[in-house]
Amino acid sequence: MSSILERQRILIVDDDQQTIGLVSASLQEAGYAVLTAGDGDSAMQLIRREHPDLIVLDVMLPGHDGMEITRWLHSDPRAAGIPLLMLTPRVEDVDTVAGLEAGADDYLAEPFNPREVPARVRASLRRAGGMVPDLPVLELCGLRLDIGHHLFSIQGRVVDLTPTEFALLQTLMENPGHAFTRNELIEQALGYAYDGLERTLDSHIKNLRKKIEPEPGEPHYLETVFGVGYRLRRAGQGADC
Repeated sequence: MSSILERQRILIVDDDQQTIGLVSASLQEAGYAVLTAGDGDSAMQLIRREHPDLIVLDVMLPGHDGMEITRWLHSDPRAAGIPLLMLTPRVEDVDTVAGLEAGADDYLAEPFNPREVPARVRASLRRAGGMVPDLPVLELCGLRLDIGHHLFSIQGRVVDLTPTEFALLQTLMENPGHAFTRNELIEQALGYAYDGLERTLDSHIKNLRKKIEPEPGEPHYLETVFGVGYRLRRAGQGADC
């Protein structure tokens, strides 16, 4: 077992001590170092001081709630790159979509199996890290994705993407013109699939369109293929770049 200084640190933010205990135990067993906070104010102080590698965040919190913390994370340049796994009351809850639109990278609907948490944490950390400087740069119609440095720009303007948004766009840019089913896009971009994720993919695509489309309601780049899923328009496909 590596020392705590070498292990990735996961901050769990939840006001339910039983949930904190279950999630902490599963993550520690998987080799992660764990930090905990029981309310939004304490969480924000810990994030500023410790800069954890990933945050597991409950939506319902005393003080600053999960949505406020999510918005704060993505507005602060020092914390914007920290992956965020949100805990929501149930799959159908509007908080799930709202959390993803606010910038959460992934979610777990309660009640959940604590043993699922390390797998989801590993996947989020993998999407957020492991950048190698000599990885390729993808360019298409003014879109530029620098995989090695995890940078995206459109027409020269740098745009901040969450790790999940970056992974989805990378898969689409590597296969311009290919119509992905939702399951194909999820599995190829994120590396795993689970029940309910199809319903959140649309939220991630909606967020991407807000960030890269001149008119999100009439997308030029990210096309919906009705009855199939999504594709990235390639040069000369229906319209010029």
